[in-house]
This record gives sequence, structure tokens and C-alpha cells, in this order.
Amino acid sequence: MPSETAATPTAAPPSAHFLILQGSLLAFVAGYVDVVGFAALFGLFTAHVTGNFVMIGLELAGTGQGVLAKLLALPTFVLAVAATKLAVSALTRRGVAPVRPLLLAQAVLLLAFMVAGLLALPIQSADAPATIVVGLIGVAAMGVQNAKARIVLSEHAPTTIMTGNTTQIVIDVVELLSPGSAQKGAARTRLRKMVPPLCGFAIGAVLGALAFSFLSFWCVVPPLLILLALAVMQR
Repeated sequence: MPSETAATPTAAPPSAHFLILQGSLLAFVAGYVDVVGFAALFGLFTAHVTGNFVMIGLELAGTGQGVLAKLLALPTFVLAVAATKLAVSALTRRGVAPVRPLLLAQAVLLLAFMVAGLLALPIQSADAPATIVVGLIGVAAMGVQNAKARIVLSEHAPTTIMTGNTTQIVIDVVELLSPGSAQKGAARTRLRKMVPPLCGFAIGAVLGALAFSFLSFWCVVPPLLILLALAVMQR
């Protein structure tokens, strides 16, 4: 007797090379957008949200500019992560692979970040309502990427915060250089996974700073195109 429910077709798993490419491009986006937010919005981190705690302490001890935006960044980030988790659950129940919708959602938020930034120009005060809105949209966009990495792209190395990657890379390099180590194979595997995103993040940070200095918020176009390209490439 035939089953009452048809089996859900499963896509072929992505190749290791594609996963490395995708992780490196997402890390590029994170480094790029984080630097743009920091340069444009008086030291606001969009991807590395916990860094805002350091900036809050610094600003309370100094001018106090931008404290409100940095205080609001954490609850905004939390809401973006929670919304992403709920979206993944809803998409999964409907049998829809969540990676492409999440990439498109992040692209929409980055587009809003760019448009809001252009409308807010010239940005002269960290505490202006328009400045705060721009920053929180950027935080929401990167909150989606942080949650996406944890929930549906867990096979990637982290793409938004490089401290853990750098620590593991140093440990694995020491492992490879240690004579008689029995863990060299695992160390090589981790290095192949973690070094490209670290390089992507660093390159994104440098290019983001240069692009913002010449193009203002129009510089957000390249990360947008990367996210759209990755969405198209999903199987």
C-alpha cells in the first residue's frame, strides 16, 4: 500500500570546496560590514556585537557619544537571532531548505542598511535618531548571519568573530610543527577549514575601510552582490 506522504527530496550535499568558498565569502562580508559600521557610526560594531561593550566603557569615560546605539545593539542582535531561529523552524516544517531564504533576508537587511545610511548623510552625531536606526539595521543584518552560521551552516568555521579561529590556527600550526604528533591529519583538516575565512575577514575589513572612504554607504553594494550570488548558488 503506498505511503500517504511523499518522501521529501533531499539535495545533494555541497562539496567541501564550495563550503570553504561560501564560508570565506561570508567572512569577507562580516569583516567588510563591521568596518563600514565602525567607520561610519562612531565605533559601532555590527558583526562583533560584544565589542560594543568595550566601546561603551570607553565612551562613558570620555565623551559619551553613541552610548545609546551601542546599548540597543545587543537587544537588536538578540531579536535578529531569535527571529532567524523561528524562521528556520518554520521553513523546515514546510520542507524548505533555509539557507537561501536566510541569505536573501540578510541581503534585504543590508540593502536597508545602505539606503538608511545614504538617507542619513551627513552623519554628524552618534546620538541622532537616524544614526541609531542605521546602526541597528546593520546589527540586525549581521545577527542573521551569526544565527545562520550556528543553526544551518554549522559545518563552516565561524565567519563573524575571528578570535576563536585565530586561536585554533595557532594551536594547529604548533601541532604540525611538533615532531611525532599523532594529530597532524586533524590539524591540517582544521587549517584548511579555518584559514580561508580568516583571510576573507581580513581582506573584507581592509577593502571595506577603503571603499567607505571613497564611496560612503554605496560601498555596501559588493557584500549585497556576494549574498545574492551565494543565494543563487544554493542547491
